[in-house]
Amino acid sequence: MEASGRADALLAAASGLSRTRVQALIKSGAAKLNGQALLDPSTRLSPDDAVTLVVPPPAPAEPLPEAIPLDVLYEDDAVLVLDKPAGMVVHPAAGHASGTLVNALLAHCAGSLSGIGGVARPGIVHRLDKDTSGVMVVAKSDAAHQSLAAQFADHGRTGPLRRRYRAFAWGTPEPPYGVIDKPLARHPTDRQRFAVRASGKEAITHYRTLRTLGPVSEMELELETGRTHQIRVHMTAIGTPLVGDPVYGAGFATKANRLPPAAKAAAQALGRQALHAAHLTFAHPLTGEVMSFDSPLPPDLASFADVLAAA
Repeated sequence: MEASGRADALLAAASGLSRTRVQALIKSGAAKLNGQALLDPSTRLSPDDAVTLVVPPPAPAEPLPEAIPLDVLYEDDAVLVLDKPAGMVVHPAAGHASGTLVNALLAHCAGSLSGIGGVARPGIVHRLDKDTSGVMVVAKSDAAHQSLAAQFADHGRTGPLRRRYRAFAWGTPEPPYGVIDKPLARHPTDRQRFAVRASGKEAITHYRTLRTLGPVSEMELELETGRTHQIRVHMTAIGTPLVGDPVYGAGFATKANRLPPAAKAAAQALGRQALHAAHLTFAHPLTGEVMSFDSPLPPDLASFADVLAAA
């Protein structure tokens, strides 16, 4: 080794693997110190020690690869940036064992995944709800996963990470721009939902009204934190739920009846919350280059906006 310190920390730095992954490898017998088995990750090493670590090939991922077309905006050996369509679930789960983004990525990236935690799978560092469309970045290596995860955990407070959304909401926020700072936690009676609760985790959303289209406002929203359903809950909390949100805006469904016929039909045709991840900026996990990606409104939301504007 070229330095002194704990075996797990030094091997993680030298290999580009996560410290947790290195600890698991050491405990499995994959490391040797001066020709002898090294089984304790906390063993102190000196510059004179000879250490080897055998990293096995990534194990096959449990979800099956599926040849599902993806709208790829950028790809290299470390990351893949894509434009996710509405209706696609990110992770396989109960009721969605196939047809997910992970299934599609396993097929698209076949042979180019170096392993996340020892498994040949894409590294999902942030998620979009099933019915939210827009830009996502995915890690293709353990080192890239660590860097991106740290950036998203930091929420752009000390780095370049930026996440901006476009949305259509019932009514107009007052004031028309500002900051929503309301902690979020799971709903006390419905575990599938989230709610504003004093005991919840910090959640901050910056919002700006772009234009008013009759009873609907086109909004730009930027996340300072990344809680589950954050935008949807926050917009409902200030009295302007997202158009088409079946969970947090169900009580406003009758508002569509007040729209002109064409706009009413367009609102009902959405079949999802009117929310789109329009912009993502991050630092490339290996080069540090600041990268920015934009996604225009998808056809369903663009058509909805056009019909409202013409009404």
